[in-house]
Amino acid sequence: MKKQLVNLTKLTAGIILAATIISCSKEQPKTAATLKTENKSDAIVFVNSDSLLNNYEYFKETRNKFEAKSKKAQLDLNAKGTTFQREVAEYQKNAATMSADERAATEQRLARKQQELAAYNQNAGAALQNEEAAENEKLYNKVSDFLKTYAKNKGYKMVLSYSKGNSTVLYADNSLDVTKDVVAGLNEAYKKEKK
Repeated sequence: MKKQLVNLTKLTAGIILAATIISCSKEQPKTAATLKTENKSDAIVFVNSDSLLNNYEYFKETRNKFEAKSKKAQLDLNAKGTTFQREVAEYQKNAATMSADERAATEQRLARKQQELAAYNQNAGAALQNEEAAENEKLYNKVSDFLKTYAKNKGYKMVLSYSKGNSTVLYADNSLDVTKDVVAGLNEAYKKEKK
């Protein structure tokens, strides 16, 4: 389950990277000197996806819900596994006193339960993965839609993503970092959506 959470974070960072490359002008690329002389709104800006994820209320709530569901599923699986282990131990304890037919029937029943437990585990894992994928798509859409409008309103030609250790931006002046503004806007939109 922790691995799924790590995958959720990595996948989300990748999704945000794809979502934040909003639009490119068909004009020739501008040099840094040209950008300095033009209005700041013509600049390319970036969002720190790590900060965005750590501060975006929708993502934090979704992550907490997903962690709770994962933990509940793990506890449920552990309880079912413990019950099964008790049944196996009980069988092993009483096997010597059972008739051959009773042993065969008990072994078949335990084998079916073991298969059911494995299927339950697989289905629960698949359900969590499907839910995770759906939540990642919702997150992608929310951020992408917000950034399209945000970039258009601000006159930005491109919004890049920065993430420590997984970045396409090697250097950018801090004046191009719009993360706080984007997070504030996303959180405001989410508050309105929740009402």
